[in-house]
Amino acid sequence: MMKKKERADVLLVEKGLLSTREKARRSIMAGLVYTDKERIEKPGMKLDPEQPLYLKGDVHPYVSRGGLKLEKGLQEFPIKMEGKIALDVGASTGGFTDCALQHGAKSVYAVDVGYNQLDWALRSDPRVHVLERFNFRYAKQSDFVHGTPAVAVCDVSFISLQHLLPRMSEVLSARGEACVLIKPQFEAEREEVGKKGIVRDRSIHSRVIESVMKASIASQLQPAGLHVSPVTGSGGMSNICFICGSRMKKNTFRLNGLQKR
Repeated sequence: MMKKKERADVLLVEKGLLSTREKARRSIMAGLVYTDKERIEKPGMKLDPEQPLYLKGDVHPYVSRGGLKLEKGLQEFPIKMEGKIALDVGASTGGFTDCALQHGAKSVYAVDVGYNQLDWALRSDPRVHVLERFNFRYAKQSDFVHGTPAVAVCDVSFISLQHLLPRMSEVLSARGEACVLIKPQFEAEREEVGKKGIVRDRSIHSRVIESVMKASIASQLQPAGLHVSPVTGSGGMSNICFICGSRMKKNTFRLNGLQKR
């Protein structure tokens, strides 16, 4: 008796080739999964369970390396995505959005001032609500019609977080929390930024971090943690991952360790 055919993404997990269906789906959409005859085009493609499957090329866990930044933040900080509505400010290709979904987010608002950058697999995912050509600096609660976000994540360029944190506080739920990336080159004064947009002076790093923390407190988002991002920017520039929230316990930060890194 012929065995019932199964979905390709399910078989990848059952055969131990990938750990989750989400990763299997991403790998298929990236064109990395093959049978001995053809490339698998869709996660829902039905296959004989006995059909051998192969992975070709490196399997990246997210649609962009940006997802690795948020993954580290979720490991370091006590933020739980499971079952929550998330808000990704500066979504771009969607690395943070992808990471949030893979960590159990119920849905994600993918917000970006740009257009047509979001990975197609995410754009076509019903859990993702795309807000393009949208300047979050002017966001209102009424803009988020699919439910109030409980978690915000943020990786933006060419704008200071001091302009965005008040809006995050406004649109997040009463117990909302945020994990944001501080990029010193976009927080420092213009004359403090060196060639290729790099800020090398660690005292400037400390000052801009403190400025962002003060802006967070003023926005009713209590700072609660810092760590250096594992993914550097252009020229090896270090970014700082920062956690804050409306109901978080206050921490006293020691910036000396960050200055040395």
